[in-house]
Amino acid sequence: MNQERIFKVILGPHLSEKTSRISEQNNQVTFKVLSDASKPEIKEAVEKLFKVQVRDVQILNVKGKSKRTARGKLRSRSDWKKAYVRLEQGQEIDLADLG
Repeated sequence: MNQERIFKVILGPHLSEKTSRISEQNNQVTFKVLSDASKPEIKEAVEKLFKVQVRDVQILNVKGKSKRTARGKLRSRSDWKKAYVRLEQGQEIDLADLG
């Protein structure tokens, strides 16, 4: 994978109550990634950008919600992809430094 693709694969961290609980219990970090990114691409990008060892990657396609506008029309938010990255024992990524 070329250097340019590495910087484009990961769009940013995904922070929520669920992801912070998973981070503490399972040594996992959650990222928003490109919708066409594969597990090996995500693994390589995280290892090179954050200089950590990745054990495994789980990906999830998140469907966009349908929302009703003020005028009664239905609009839908865009779909996106989420990646749960499990790090090796003793490795960590501090997401406070990213924001």
